[in-house]
Amino acid sequence: MYVDDYEIGATPVSTNFVHYGTRRIRIAKDGYETLTVEQPIPAPWYQVPPLDFFAETVIPVEIRDHRTLNYQLAPQRVVPPDQLRGRAEDLRARANMASAAVAASPPASGPAVQTPAVTPLQPAAPPAAWPAPPSASSQGVYPDQGPATGAPTLPPGILPPSGAGRGAGPQTLPPGGTPLRSSGT
Repeated sequence: MYVDDYEIGATPVSTNFVHYGTRRIRIAKDGYETLTVEQPIPAPWYQVPPLDFFAETVIPVEIRDHRTLNYQLAPQRVVPPDQLRGRAEDLRARANMASAAVAASPPASGPAVQTPAVTPLQPAAPPAAWPAPPSASSQGVYPDQGPATGAPTLPPGILPPSGAGRGAGPQTLPPGGTPLRSSGT
């Protein structure tokens, strides 16, 4: 059984509801025709304003509204196969006639609708003045360049690597100011 398209269970069933009004009740059972009913459920006397105020404040008990709805389901009709096949052929013939009529009908008169021409997308050409890529010397860790050799000028306290293949990078001076030396040399 469904109430307002929500399944509430198999019959007989009891359910709570919050609002009064018209409810769509659908009952489906194998071997029976599906029954759909628009069932009005009016509010009881104690829910009508201003009576609802007195019913809630003067009457000391909780009032419950119980509604019993009974429906009779009709057994499902068995359609003979020949009659079912005849209806299917009739529907197919109507569909074919309708599609033929649509294909043979002239275009509707009215303002002509032009469809815009579609051109394929092409990659955009680069602008005339792309910025030049940064040079290798300006990408170094130490951006200042020495005046004569073009070698980077190191910040104070940093020494260049001593000898080829010895150090992987610049050395840092200890607080005393003398360069660090490895004991293996």
